[in-house]
Amino acid sequence: MLSAFRGRRDRCALPRLLAVIVAAAGLPVAAQPPQVAPRAVDLAASRVYVLVGKSGLVGHVHAVEGRLAAGQVTLGVREQAGVLVFDMRSFLADTPAARRMLGVQGDVDASTQEQTNANMLGPEVLDVTRHPTARFDIRSSLPAARQQPGKPPAYDLVGTFTLHGATRPLTLVAEAEEGGAAVRLRGGFTIRQTDFGMKPYAKFGGMVGVADELKIWGDILTVAAAP
Repeated sequence: MLSAFRGRRDRCALPRLLAVIVAAAGLPVAAQPPQVAPRAVDLAASRVYVLVGKSGLVGHVHAVEGRLAAGQVTLGVREQAGVLVFDMRSFLADTPAARRMLGVQGDVDASTQEQTNANMLGPEVLDVTRHPTARFDIRSSLPAARQQPGKPPAYDLVGTFTLHGATRPLTLVAEAEEGGAAVRLRGGFTIRQTDFGMKPYAKFGGMVGVADELKIWGDILTVAAAP
């Protein structure tokens, strides 16, 4: 019994010993993943950003900012990893924060911004009256195979994305950065509007229009879920 106990104790001490050796050698130590537990999305502190390119000879690149309506994520699990619900009615084009976040230069006047929002939210594109939310149903959230030394742990979020009434498979890599009791998830993915039954906005025979491809980034703050 004593020898078995010593064996278990030695095995428990081995990871700590290796960590000390690695630190002493000056080698980078991978960040430790957050504890596996359901985490609620802080809706007030979380944002979604969308970069919309231009397709016509005349037009503008747009930066869009939106919020989440609900969300919960559990990292490091094989199934039932959570859901992110996007409040499509909250999405606004060319806000200063979105343009700064996505690196789009210049400002947009209020009249142009209002017209862009009307086109984007209206029945020809997002149709938020009929489709007020989109959602990412996350099936699994296992650690990514490739981790970057010196960066937060990365997770493969695998599931389905539903937008405009259409559902498509989606996989993205998100970094999970711990800060006190909070964990901030950052990651992005790309979709085509036409894959979700939407027609990219265009006028004047395509002289003015936006690209089919949308690049979407999430900056999601999570906190411990209420028991």
